[in-house]
Amino acid sequence: MNRPIRTVSIFCMFLFLALMVNITYLQFWHAEELNTDPLNARVAEAAFSRERGEILAGEGRDQVTLARSEEFDDRYKYLRVYPKPRLYANITGFLTLGTQTGIERSQNTVLSGEDPRLFVTRLIDLAQNQSNKGGNVLTTLDPAAQQAAYDALLSTVGPEGEGSVVAIEPKTGRILAMVSLPTYDPNDLATHDFDASEQAYERLDEDDREPLVNRAIQTRLFPGSTFKVVTAAAAIENGLYSSDDNVPSGATWQTPGTTGESNVIDNEGRFQCSPEEVSFLTAMAYSCNTAFAKMAVELGPEKMREQAEAFGFNSDYLNDLSPQAQSVYPESVEGADGSQVELNDAQTAQTGFGQFEVQSTPLQMAMVVSALANRGTLMRPYLVEEVQSAEYETLETTEPEELRDAVSPTTADQVTDLMVETVANGTASPAAIPGVSIAGKTGTAQRGVEGLPPYGWFVSFGPAEDAEVAVAVMIQEAPGKEIAGGALGGPIAKAVMEAVLND
Repeated sequence: MNRPIRTVSIFCMFLFLALMVNITYLQFWHAEELNTDPLNARVAEAAFSRERGEILAGEGRDQVTLARSEEFDDRYKYLRVYPKPRLYANITGFLTLGTQTGIERSQNTVLSGEDPRLFVTRLIDLAQNQSNKGGNVLTTLDPAAQQAAYDALLSTVGPEGEGSVVAIEPKTGRILAMVSLPTYDPNDLATHDFDASEQAYERLDEDDREPLVNRAIQTRLFPGSTFKVVTAAAAIENGLYSSDDNVPSGATWQTPGTTGESNVIDNEGRFQCSPEEVSFLTAMAYSCNTAFAKMAVELGPEKMREQAEAFGFNSDYLNDLSPQAQSVYPESVEGADGSQVELNDAQTAQTGFGQFEVQSTPLQMAMVVSALANRGTLMRPYLVEEVQSAEYETLETTEPEELRDAVSPTTADQVTDLMVETVANGTASPAAIPGVSIAGKTGTAQRGVEGLPPYGWFVSFGPAEDAEVAVAVMIQEAPGKEIAGGALGGPIAKAVMEAVLND
């Protein structure tokens, strides 16, 4: 063989080997990633051409269908339908050709029938010459609590308002309600009229109120005075004070190392906070900013951050719905020379009542009070209760998972006592339920922008001695109303707790 032919032969051999390596990689190592990629057109068309599983909530007679597939007379054979669209849109998400969000995305392999747990079902369908049916996903949501949260929030903030409600079962981490406003109709996006679907998506995506954002897990704001329960927990856990002690307070406090009125912390006219010392019960019940600012400085930023992180700040924790925003207790700030330095006393003081750079999602604040309600043990929150076959046979049930002990049982009990006093005789009284001991805390967080109204927050759980539900309410916008965490958030939390306790 002459040299040119040998060179061409060797080159062709290398091309052949490269082709074989690429095919092997795509078919074996990269196949699963390609098959689960929502942008894979072939997979997307296949999903439209089979009977996708249902998304469900509730049990027995109270069970409701959040999403199902209906036969449709076109090339795709099935149309995805959302029977209660606006109520559950932020959880179910939507399914379009090439796009999945919410539970539709996170549980896609189950709903499409491709999950390994549905292998036997696929074999039976194949043997019977039937098309492959998807499995069902039963969520942890309590339909009564979800409806109560939606109705109460909508009536409070109005059709142009923005906010969120999250309710958790403290002992397990089961998410009982998750509402985000404004909402949208996923049926407008699931249509097989792709031009109409694209127009609907563009309209929602360009809306300044961001209806496609799940505020429960994707929006983080200053938590304001609801963060005082974290500061109180840190103070008790570190042996600084107990719930029976007096704590430093005062009508005003110039933050250490600062000058000028802009750095003066006050109590917004709450005269109960004015003495230089008040009881811890009074400090919590009347939400004394000066008291919690001083506590934070006494503790220092490291201990404050450690306590916040024990409750879940600066981490991810929800596995079955994404994306989620991390709640933040700042690790450092930029110094004068551009380097990262620890928070100073003035900045730490602001964090004591949920300002400066402390930011939280509603789910995170629900986790804080849920851990306190569970005597200090923080459970991983979850939304998927069961994976089922198409015939509703249970294939797998989610087991509750302990994340960590956020505080000791003694600390949790003492913070609970402070929060019960806040509902019984303080700012959180709008959440009171006759005959039930309720623990709660209000929050009205300044935005840090002159002229804009604050954010309203409310957190609570009940019954305080053996909690069945913990709730966080966040009010971002309520046009035409004066935002105050207790006045607006308290009745919403009460409605959700009553829905769970009376179920």
